[in-house]
Amino acid sequence: MTVHFIGAGPGAADLITVRGRDIIASSPVCLYAGALVPAEVLTWCPAGARLVDTASLTLDEILAEIVTAHSAGHDVARLHSGDPSVFSAMAEQMRRLEALGIPYDVTPGVPAFAAAAASLKRELTVPGVGQTVVLTRTSQRATPMPPGEDLGTLGASRSTMVLHLAVQRIASVVEELIPNYGADCPVAVVAYASRADEVILRGTLADIASQVNAAGIKRTAVIVVGKVLTAHDFPDSHLYSADRCRAHD
Repeated sequence: MTVHFIGAGPGAADLITVRGRDIIASSPVCLYAGALVPAEVLTWCPAGARLVDTASLTLDEILAEIVTAHSAGHDVARLHSGDPSVFSAMAEQMRRLEALGIPYDVTPGVPAFAAAAASLKRELTVPGVGQTVVLTRTSQRATPMPPGEDLGTLGASRSTMVLHLAVQRIASVVEELIPNYGADCPVAVVAYASRADEVILRGTLADIASQVNAAGIKRTAVIVVGKVLTAHDFPDSHLYSADRCRAHD
């Protein structure tokens, strides 16, 4: 028996990996976050599978479901939205499983920030403009941020910044970022990336908060900040340069 942590993708059902889909199809138990994982993904579960929406369950209740499945020798497909390597609360589940001696593995998925970049039709690492991406969040309604990971400190490099779980406090985010990035810095907010009801807002730190409020966006959104969003005059990458190609002749 194995617990399979699976990245179910950002929202569109067909953005799950083939491996993830196949594991779901062979697992007698499926635990999923109903508010975030699309219902279409559950159609791959085998007939008679036990489907458990974990949106309202505590960690102990989730583990109880896994322990029951383990006792019965049933594999568990544990679905997390996006990719489970970031902001998924997977780490504390794995810690509990290790203590209980229950085996597990991880199948990656398409993260929300990648889906947002795709919707924006932008590369987040543009030559000569930005080569570093900071993935972070804020601490409202969540565990506190560690010392030194506040937006003021993280923004000092003016790197491309992607914020999850922060759109509810967009005004505060803007206030904390303007000293480093400037009010005219390009910003985009992508809500429900890859879904049929996707919303894309583009602007600057000066006006993005008013756009978010007018659109009524309160959750399931990614904020992208940085000059890469509007970069046009930049050098070509060395990857396909003539000098590099000649060096390999």
